[in-house]
Amino acid sequence: MTTPSPRDWTAPFAVAALAVAGVAMVGAIATAADTGPFAGRSPATSDGGGTNAGGAAPPIDHDDDATADPDADPADVQAAAAEAMADVTSVEFALELDGRPIFIDQFESIALDGLLGQFTVPRSAQASLDVEVDGSLRTRIGAIALDDEVWISNPVTGNFETLPAGYDIDPSRFFDPEQGWQPLLANLQEVALVEIDDRGGQRYHLRGTAPAAEVRNVTAGLVRDQDVPVDLWIHPHSWLVTAAEFTTVIDGGETHWTLELDRYGDRFEIEPPENLRVSP
Repeated sequence: MTTPSPRDWTAPFAVAALAVAGVAMVGAIATAADTGPFAGRSPATSDGGGTNAGGAAPPIDHDDDATADPDADPADVQAAAAEAMADVTSVEFALELDGRPIFIDQFESIALDGLLGQFTVPRSAQASLDVEVDGSLRTRIGAIALDDEVWISNPVTGNFETLPAGYDIDPSRFFDPEQGWQPLLANLQEVALVEIDDRGGQRYHLRGTAPAAEVRNVTAGLVRDQDVPVDLWIHPHSWLVTAAEFTTVIDGGETHWTLELDRYGDRFEIEPPENLRVSP
């Protein structure tokens, strides 16, 4: 494979496409209430140099009046949540990162600040990423994955481009519930019920340690070789995860990940981009 030069935007943003769909996977297999603050937002649409939707995780400001049993066995909550995750068909998710930059290109020049995305089975996803380039330029890019096709928006023109040849990437595999949060929940170690939190209604707040292999899966390979303590907020009726937080360490620096999830089971129209640049 030909190594791109640091100023060849196409190849670095092809790598970004992997991270887009990959990090989006973090949310694609967890859940929240049926309606919420993300309603009507289309994460991967592009206009000019960026996308129209926001990337930072907004708060869940609606209240579904759910009530949780303070005497619930955390092992039972964990098992029920793992089973519920396996049945997820669609979700909208927002991710916010804080701390050490998480770079999504091989030159460590493109840092991910946050994203907003949608996923639907079997292999469709779209996302809007807030990124920082070279530590100074903040912009927004979009990504769409349909089956084996992946498109990423150019940060300058806003046009989408097909993922270039030479990258053996199938981002949709990261959205398989059987390879993401379902096994993470099933394999979570030292699980404890922290408390019952009011987070859009009462939620079970579980804490446990995720094995390194599961952490790598749910971060699309961006975080490797480390067990990570994870906080999860689980709906007491659907048993779906509505939020997750964890901190990773890369090169001695800590990054805090905050994930909010909403609109499970909603219908999302994920289609190829209209403003697609065709290579000569």
